[in-house]
Amino acid sequence: MKQSFRSLLALSLIAAPIFSTTAADAKRILVCTVTTGFRHGSIPFAEKTLEKLGKDSGAYTVVGFVQQPDIQVPKAPNKPKDLAADADANAKKRYANDKKKYDEAMALWTPEVQAKAKEAQGQFDVAVKKSLERLSPANLAAEKIDGVIFANTTGELPLPDRDGFIKWIEEGHAFIGMHSASDTFHPFKGYIEMLQGEFETHKAQVPADLVAGDTAHPANGGIGATWNLAQEEMYHIKSQDRSKVRSLWYMRHNPNEVSEKRHFPVSWCRIDGKGKVFYTSLGHREDLWSDSPEIKDRKNSMEVSKQYQAHILGGIKWALGLAEGSATPNPEAE
Repeated sequence: MKQSFRSLLALSLIAAPIFSTTAADAKRILVCTVTTGFRHGSIPFAEKTLEKLGKDSGAYTVVGFVQQPDIQVPKAPNKPKDLAADADANAKKRYANDKKKYDEAMALWTPEVQAKAKEAQGQFDVAVKKSLERLSPANLAAEKIDGVIFANTTGELPLPDRDGFIKWIEEGHAFIGMHSASDTFHPFKGYIEMLQGEFETHKAQVPADLVAGDTAHPANGGIGATWNLAQEEMYHIKSQDRSKVRSLWYMRHNPNEVSEKRHFPVSWCRIDGKGKVFYTSLGHREDLWSDSPEIKDRKNSMEVSKQYQAHILGGIKWALGLAEGSATPNPEAE
């Protein structure tokens, strides 16, 4: 009970503005939730939470959302994987069922439907490019944007000037990424080097026992030395040079199987040129983003949701220069 009280007290302090601000003083943020790959169902909750945290804290204002158009593009049916040579009876039964569904779907995938899908895809691509024009360096400067959040973005985003976007960060602006922001721009070396972490894979959602790499950092959220999640999709991260990041949260083992002690990155921050970068791989589940009691199939408690919100709010404040915290790399964290 004492620990819970201390945690809630710390969360309230994190959520409070660190200095008196007005709407005119608040930092200006753009939130991008465009996906050209997998689209998370938690994105609407992310948008709502990020806007609310800004309003409640007074630290920043979401001046706009860079979103994708509401254009439905029919997709070709996915063919089931070939049956393994040593498949058992249950696997053969599942394959037969999946193959039947695939054949039925392919029968409906007529030339007319394919033509409509191609037309819709073209409209979607044009509209996405138009939306992402807001992240051009010229527009970011014109709108006096202080930071950009990639909330559960995926795939290759058609930024008008992606190299210019990285340069904009390096010039002294903030970049904040949540969850599948690391599953974005895989072939773009500049982005991966800026983020210093790339989604490799994930397996089934699991309970997660996190260890703090820095209990004093604002992105610790006042949570303390450990943080236990009831369930989350834990990313396996690659393409990280630990001498270039400050680990904020990590796991000491493979989240999905018994393994030798090792470092599994979860959240980190770094300096990129004159800019600040904060990333957390957490944020797959709706019940992390939202503390609403109406969330269906809630696994994580509302207190854990509030901890997650304190975690990302602290990271956002740090990236915007509104809260003090070290970015000195700590590769010794184990």
